[in-house]
Amino acid sequence: MPLKNELMRRLKMIHPVIQAPLAGGGDTPELVAAVGEAGGLGFIGGAYLTPQQILEAARAVRTRTARPFGISLFAPQPVPDAPKDPRRALECVAPFYAELELPPPQAPALAADSFGEQLAAALDGGASVFSFTFGILPATAIEAVKARGMFLVGTATTVDEAVALEKAGVDAVVTQGAEAGGHRGSFAAEFEAAMVGTISLVPQVVDAVRIPVIASGGIMDGRGIAAALALGAQAVQMGTAFLVCDESGVPDAYKEAILRAREHETRLTRVFSGRPARGIVNRFMTEVERNAAPDAVLPFPFQNALTRPLRSAAARGGRAEFPDGAPPAGRPVHLAARARDRRSHSPAGGMITSSCVTPTVCKEKPA
Repeated sequence: MPLKNELMRRLKMIHPVIQAPLAGGGDTPELVAAVGEAGGLGFIGGAYLTPQQILEAARAVRTRTARPFGISLFAPQPVPDAPKDPRRALECVAPFYAELELPPPQAPALAADSFGEQLAAALDGGASVFSFTFGILPATAIEAVKARGMFLVGTATTVDEAVALEKAGVDAVVTQGAEAGGHRGSFAAEFEAAMVGTISLVPQVVDAVRIPVIASGGIMDGRGIAAALALGAQAVQMGTAFLVCDESGVPDAYKEAILRAREHETRLTRVFSGRPARGIVNRFMTEVERNAAPDAVLPFPFQNALTRPLRSAAARGGRAEFPDGAPPAGRPVHLAARARDRRSHSPAGGMITSSCVTPTVCKEKPA
């Protein structure tokens, strides 16, 4: 008997697998569509896209599949005051700029807030699901999403955050365990206090809310999916596992960095963006953390803007020792390599179907 639950019925999912929003280029339209065609739910990570880019990405997905997909943004954040003296931060990254033959770094300037325009594009993009992280959406944004009939998903790292999201009106909540790669979504607790493991967080949230729970953090294969479902989750959200798929937009050097990494070779850091994020340890992370004074890492999003030229140059050159050269990755990252080793190719659809092979997880062909 194939698995069916409230979440899967509402989102027309065949398998309880959601591709995490991979803001920064990992979630290509090809990947999002392939996940949907395989019976999962794919996501466009729109946080770093312009409104026009969001519309273009959504249009590209729609040309490849008629199945549901989602779009995700960061919840609006209060912008901290600009750093009064960013010289230490500039000095810290200047050698890396020079090594990549970039002009010397300048004090980062932030673009005007475009959340309203991004949200409007997401609403017009034809997606069935809208998700967000880093907080709770303004009431007007929640009303706008609901008015379009879209399914609304928030991100929690603690039970209290999950309860707050339910009260705000979300239809489901992603529980982001401490093992998850990329940025932490914490918003109602100190980052350190919110480092709750997936296997502990999921059942506590399931007991505390009435809406469907989606487990995330360190889930790489069918064993992790089955465990999450046994804990009460109705689906899982996987990011790192999809980064190494053929349709992923990250360079091959990044995929190889993930496939070579061991479970102890990821850690949380602020040096990439100013906000805690889990990634594979690389030279930039190690040297900046070792040499930087406390004021040498700017607050988010200023640090993110400061390292963006490095990330772009590293991507062009396939340099795994620089920011995002070893991309955000969750624990246990080595399971992504094991899952890929079991397949001769690495398409997203194959990853989903090879993971969903037991009655506990479910196995059914899309209609």
